[in-house]
Amino acid sequence: MARRGEGQTRLDDAARAGWLYYVAGRTQDEIATSMGISRQSAQRLVSLSVAEKLIKVRLDHPIAACLELAEALKRKFGLKDVEIVPTDPAAESASVGVAEAGAAQLERWLRQSDPLVIAMGTGRTLRAMIDQLSPMECPQHKIVSLTGNISPDGSAAYFNVIFSMADAIKAPHFPMPLPVIVSSPAEKQLLHQQPLVAPTIELAHKSDVAFVGIGEMNMSAPLLVDGFLKSDEMEDLLQAGAVGEICGWIFGESGELLSHPVNDRVASLEIPSRAASTVVGLARGKRKHPAILAAVRGGHINGLITDEEAARHLLAS
Repeated sequence: MARRGEGQTRLDDAARAGWLYYVAGRTQDEIATSMGISRQSAQRLVSLSVAEKLIKVRLDHPIAACLELAEALKRKFGLKDVEIVPTDPAAESASVGVAEAGAAQLERWLRQSDPLVIAMGTGRTLRAMIDQLSPMECPQHKIVSLTGNISPDGSAAYFNVIFSMADAIKAPHFPMPLPVIVSSPAEKQLLHQQPLVAPTIELAHKSDVAFVGIGEMNMSAPLLVDGFLKSDEMEDLLQAGAVGEICGWIFGESGELLSHPVNDRVASLEIPSRAASTVVGLARGKRKHPAILAAVRGGHINGLITDEEAARHLLAS
């Protein structure tokens, strides 16, 4: 019989310690005694269970201040659904809290018995959200990607979530076998007409709900860092007033899509109709405040998951 590696054994111990602490309600001293280890080792194992996402912690109690901010944002911007999470000023991750709230909301949609078409955008926050999903079997639903899953060098786009979501959710998934941005409008039109692509586009137009990341536009933006745009293109877009993007579609301060050659080459599908579906944008962090504000001003989303700091910025705008 093959022997289990030391790393796997440690993960087993972390899973056991995490279960005892978070589910069984044991203290770290009790865990140490039951597992025959020191209290410090028990503490490290409990921390490891969270760091390795063996234990997923979510807040079920609505915080009054967050609820008030959510209601105020709904009134001000005419949004259908808003969820505000507490702000952690020391958080290094741009997705902390928002990813967990997004996963909980997505799971509520997935639990519905009536068949749904669920559209997914791309980005680091959405990838973190998918990592928080609990395994589910939902054969009645269809999951469709709004963006291409091919990077400029021909490799798989790392932050396209459709394939990682398929690992957790047992449902028909429809990827978009395209680059995010192509070389010309003519190439975009040709690709959209391909037999493997056209049915996916038609399906996405029928989406009941969409989850999209809201990206910032600057010289450290994901579109540039991940190679979808060149430095001179980003500089030109910033000169033209670009502040944010959703699924590669770039917009200015008031939310209007820029009339720019780059937008003419975006192969992603149009953001779903807010009249017919719920489009939930996810983002937090000071560097994204202008992009979030522009997204709600322009009506690109009618649902929002963000943190207290961003909510107050939007209300003060």
